[in-house]
Amino acid sequence: MPHISPTLSFSTDSNCLSQLILALNGFTSVLTPPTINHIVVPQQEEIMSHFFAQLSRLKLINRWPLMRNVRTENVSEHSLQVAFVAHALAVIKNRKFNGSLNAERIALLAMYHDASEVITGDLPTPIKYYNPQIAHEYKKIEKIAQHKLLTMLPSELQDDFRSILDDQLHTDEETAIVKQADALCAYLKCLEELSAGNAEFNQAKSRLEKTLAERHSEEMDYFLTVFVPGFSLSLDEISL
Repeated sequence: MPHISPTLSFSTDSNCLSQLILALNGFTSVLTPPTINHIVVPQQEEIMSHFFAQLSRLKLINRWPLMRNVRTENVSEHSLQVAFVAHALAVIKNRKFNGSLNAERIALLAMYHDASEVITGDLPTPIKYYNPQIAHEYKKIEKIAQHKLLTMLPSELQDDFRSILDDQLHTDEETAIVKQADALCAYLKCLEELSAGNAEFNQAKSRLEKTLAERHSEEMDYFLTVFVPGFSLSLDEISL
């Protein structure tokens, strides 16, 4: 840091003034943080939103609640796995079967596909689809929950999230891919439980095989052939 004497003798000599200016510039450059001009001071208080605090509770909602599980699976981790698989299905469709899907958007839709369950809970599938009336009424409850989540966001962000949370704004192709991924992940859960010796998942596996057959697609067949067999192997086997 340049040394500046407490007593300054001013002179009209241009050399003296130039030296003083240079000294002061060096002095202030040390005292002034270089990023001070980049600090943004909020002009108004932002309204607090509980949207993501609410979503974080998806990890507290367990799936398969009526069945004994070797390993409990929660909705949050299921949602991430569905996003992985849905993204893969979209990429496979685009690369192998002349698709033109937005794989990144589909991954995002899959990530949020069960978000409303943070309000409704995870209703067991045999109950949800016990008859058409229950399925229809539950769909209405899901719509209310989706709207409730949307209103928890700041108003300036709601339009950006509406096309993600409101499944009526998804294309048929996007919906089909996410549903395929959802069923595949449930099927993979059955394989993992059965590999661990849990016969409780035998019937669920059979039911999901029928569901997968109904949602059949070329990209799903590719995924089943290439990726699914590894889920029945041990760690040592998949590490070879």
